[in-house]
Amino acid sequence: MSVHIGMVAGEPSGDLLAARVIQGVTARVPQCQCQGIGGPAMREQGFEVWRSMDALTVFGYVDALKSLPRLVHTYLDVKRRWMGEPPAVFVGIDAPDFNLRLERQLRQAGVPTVHFVGPSIWAWRYERINKIRAAVSHMLVLFPFEEAIYRKEGVPVTYVGHPLAQIIPMRPDRAGARRQLGLDPSVKLLALMPGSRASEIKLLAPRFLQAAQILQRQDPNLHVLVPVVNAARRAEFEAQLRHYPVANLRILDQVPQAVRPVAWDAMEAADAVLVASGTATLEAALFKRPMVISYVLSPAMRRLMAWKSGQEKPSLPWVGLPNILLNDFAVPELLQDEATPEKLAEASWQALTDTECADMLARRFTQLHEALWRDTPALAAEVIVELAAHGREGKA
Repeated sequence: MSVHIGMVAGEPSGDLLAARVIQGVTARVPQCQCQGIGGPAMREQGFEVWRSMDALTVFGYVDALKSLPRLVHTYLDVKRRWMGEPPAVFVGIDAPDFNLRLERQLRQAGVPTVHFVGPSIWAWRYERINKIRAAVSHMLVLFPFEEAIYRKEGVPVTYVGHPLAQIIPMRPDRAGARRQLGLDPSVKLLALMPGSRASEIKLLAPRFLQAAQILQRQDPNLHVLVPVVNAARRAEFEAQLRHYPVANLRILDQVPQAVRPVAWDAMEAADAVLVASGTATLEAALFKRPMVISYVLSPAMRRLMAWKSGQEKPSLPWVGLPNILLNDFAVPELLQDEATPEKLAEASWQALTDTECADMLARRFTQLHEALWRDTPALAAEVIVELAAHGREGKA
């Protein structure tokens, strides 16, 4: 049996998720043909890349507006291809603004649609459930609490666990990571992760670097690792570093086409992580590292988000995924005006030096890791292959 599957992933995390899904599908249907928009991890699994995921990579609302012509052209191109030769099933990996629009069009044309990674309706813009219900034949969700939300709203859903829980080792090897990076095993090491967007580098890097300066006044031998996703982010970070120099700081570059994110090397080697809110916070938790979560939005961006979402703040008391999943302020969150260099340094110093707290967090993060560990490729593949076998929507 041969199965034609359309897929779209729009960023590195989606590329990794999609690659795992392709593994699961090909294990069940070796003759499957997967095509669309993706990245190096997907290509490594035999995915036919029509367009690189870079075509969808935007960093914030302003960048999205500038990139609108490219996004529209990409959207119309893949829509035309799939309308002309419909896949047996379409799988959208995250990228909800792009994928939900495409999924709705394909579903109306009779193509079953799967959306993997539920938009954070539990925190922002719950009304998006109506778009999801219209666009998606079946949701695949990463977190157990999401299953109840979609079931209540009448959307078919399967909790498949988080693929990162399978990929990231249950017992990270700090000593091995340091050897690989050529780092002294005895020094205190902070992973500094101000984000992958230009706006995040602009707003967070100065605060993070000043916090590191304060920390090095307390421990002059403190070492700092800064992973960067591409040359543009490196240049932006180095511009900030010239204003706020930090000794013993090393930038780690993401190797093009590499499947493993360089950020994982930094987190595995580190004693603690100072990190921008986002998926990286979950990765740090899976690496069992103490962390301090921070985020800062410009006033204009805060107004834009409030206007777009109809909310001044999230529906939950936490923004960091580890805290959301543990239902507790397990790690500090310093946001907006609270994200001062002094407060970031104080919280990071505790993360670096409080071994009792670090051990407690490691135990809690191990329990979280176990809860998120599922055979994600097999569970996702079961849904996808079943929908493909069922045939076009509207048919018995």
